[in-house]
Amino acid sequence: MSAGAAFASAAELARRMKRREIGCAELLAHYFERVDRFNPALGAIVVQVREEAGERAREADAALARGEDWGPLHGVPMTVKESYDVAGTPTTWGLPELKDNVATEDALSVTRLKNAGAIVFGKTNVPLMLSDFQSYNDIYGTTSNPWDTNRVPGGSSGGSAAALAAGLTGLETGSDIGGSIRNPAHFCGVFGHKPTWNLLPPRGHAMPGVLTPADISVIGPLARSAEDLETAVRAMAGPDEIAARGLGLRLPTLEKPPREWRVGVWRDDSMAPVDDSVSARVDAVAVALRGLGATVRFDARPVDARHSHFVYQNLLQATMSARLPEARYQRAVAAAAALPAEDASLQAAITRAQVASFRDWTANNERRTHLRWAWHDFFEKCDVLVAPIMATSAFPHDHRPFGERSVTVNGEQVGYFDQVFWAGLASVAYLPSTVVPAGLDAQGLPIGVQIIGPEYGDLITIGVARTLEREGFAFAPAPGY
Repeated sequence: MSAGAAFASAAELARRMKRREIGCAELLAHYFERVDRFNPALGAIVVQVREEAGERAREADAALARGEDWGPLHGVPMTVKESYDVAGTPTTWGLPELKDNVATEDALSVTRLKNAGAIVFGKTNVPLMLSDFQSYNDIYGTTSNPWDTNRVPGGSSGGSAAALAAGLTGLETGSDIGGSIRNPAHFCGVFGHKPTWNLLPPRGHAMPGVLTPADISVIGPLARSAEDLETAVRAMAGPDEIAARGLGLRLPTLEKPPREWRVGVWRDDSMAPVDDSVSARVDAVAVALRGLGATVRFDARPVDARHSHFVYQNLLQATMSARLPEARYQRAVAAAAALPAEDASLQAAITRAQVASFRDWTANNERRTHLRWAWHDFFEKCDVLVAPIMATSAFPHDHRPFGERSVTVNGEQVGYFDQVFWAGLASVAYLPSTVVPAGLDAQGLPIGVQIIGPEYGDLITIGVARTLEREGFAFAPAPGY
């Protein structure tokens, strides 16, 4: 089998298998060979279930021989982020305390992907507590970017994006609270989709014993094509068993032609400056859409940048600290108590938000609801918003304490976490956002651009990504794989 098969989209792989051009077990073996050859240097795939996957692949071949079609992902080998439960495998979130936490059943989304025909053969690496723009931990080690192994693949779904870019898996699914699907997609040159909040039920993607969906956080796919994003979203979306008694799913699509699209562009901001190489790719996407006849506005600002980021940071920090082990949470309590009462800086607000009272959280949730309505009004006049997702392309590995890290933007050092602003625009308001590969910078590193849409407009943003893909904003394999 040619190496090119490893880089085909999941949809194309499924079509080839249904046409009996390749076998399911044959394709799985091809990915195993590539994992053995390339994964040791990348550290992307950290858990494998080869025996179970091999048995399922043989069953998939037998089903096709009988004329049975399991669904749009029939026989497609895939991996999932380590933070998903897959029966018989550890779910640690990179925490040494959880290294022996072995799942007894699959996450709901994993079950739904399997029901669509996918064959899950492994899990991919994450940072500690899914809380970084890079992916390393004391259990599994460090994941590198296939485009340059001296650089990060992103986080927290860094293993997911690296495995796709290197052709080690057919499809992936990750999670996102602060860009954790979108920034790895950007760094590794693949497609990624952060869904509308709770559109894809996250049961089985949580700390042990937790059933309540976390605020802001979502699960969603990464892939080598926009079509695959849509296929995976359709497979995983829809109410869980409780809500399904009364709720169904009807996602809108952007039926009108590109010449009728109304596109907003937010290419840079003083709140979180982006490198010229990044804003240039945002411009390239905007120009391409304008070339298709779309009306493009570069002055689109649905919300006030500073206010949106303040609300996002407060809600984000409260959510992140709620899942901290008790000892770490108590350190956050002590840090907040030590702040001078007159300290009104953003950093002080972030520290206090980690231990916010319910009254304070409710006030910020109310502010968030006003932001959601502001975005709703904006999307009555505009179909999508195009924006950066990160300040730069992939940066070198940096395992220093967070406070010692920075990134270089147009020759200036800026705060490491300042760039979470771009993820927060969509995250705080529960909006869907699709990252599309937008080309390479002068260093030969991928740059992605995010397309933000209205709540439940997931197929709208993915639809725009599909159009851009046809215009050349497409996946390209990392060199050397």
